[in-house]
Amino acid sequence: MSYERDITDWRAERLAALTAEDGWLDLTDRVEISPGRLTVGTSAENDVVISAGPAHLGVLDLAADGKASFDDGTGPRDFAPYPDNPPRLKVADLLLEATSIEGQYALRVRDTLAPARTEFPGIDSYAIDPAWRIEAEWSKLDAPKSLGIDTVAGIATSVELTHQARFSHDGHEVTLLPTHWKLGKPMFVIRDKTSGPETYGAARFLIGEVQGDKVVLDFNKAFSPPCAFTDFAVCPLPPRENILPFAVRAGEKKPAGH
Repeated sequence: MSYERDITDWRAERLAALTAEDGWLDLTDRVEISPGRLTVGTSAENDVVISAGPAHLGVLDLAADGKASFDDGTGPRDFAPYPDNPPRLKVADLLLEATSIEGQYALRVRDTLAPARTEFPGIDSYAIDPAWRIEAEWSKLDAPKSLGIDTVAGIATSVELTHQARFSHDGHEVTLLPTHWKLGKPMFVIRDKTSGPETYGAARFLIGEVQGDKVVLDFNKAFSPPCAFTDFAVCPLPPRENILPFAVRAGEKKPAGH
């Protein structure tokens, strides 16, 4: 398979994931909650008021350990685990997720019939440039290191660093920190000189491919975070090491409307 075909296929998969019913285009709510028995629906009478669905959707039971179940009148059902994502449950046309950030629980709601999914205009990207496929040095830290990470929502979080990636570009020595992991692969939250004018201002995400003592950083696969598409996502901001002093004109550009 040619390199251009690989990137084209990746972009098609990315668009399909974004417009899927568990993508980021149909989020309608993120409501912070505490453990207990909570009524949910669009009516103001509910403990948790959401903006999609019936007046009285059902009852959410949230345990102190974060385990959740929901009863829509047909009996309680548990939220099911899902890889690299919060536990979820489908209730009619709504997809409910029980999320937690630094001990604060929230109910996240997706309306799977939201027109945003079918009316999405697509993703604009830079031209494919093989020069932005970089094989960086991949090294393990002598000891895990805790690092505070801010978010677009102002929620302070903490991550544990175990590795770093190092490469040179245009006279700059770069060290990138993988602050998160997705399906066992390191994820880098980055910002560069295109951030704001050309790409999403807060950050872009990049998933690395570890190959022994190297990690492939293909910036043609740099993508906009969920918060570029919805106000109901809580996205991490880049650590200072991941703010690049040059422009990365590769990967996804700023979504329409930003």
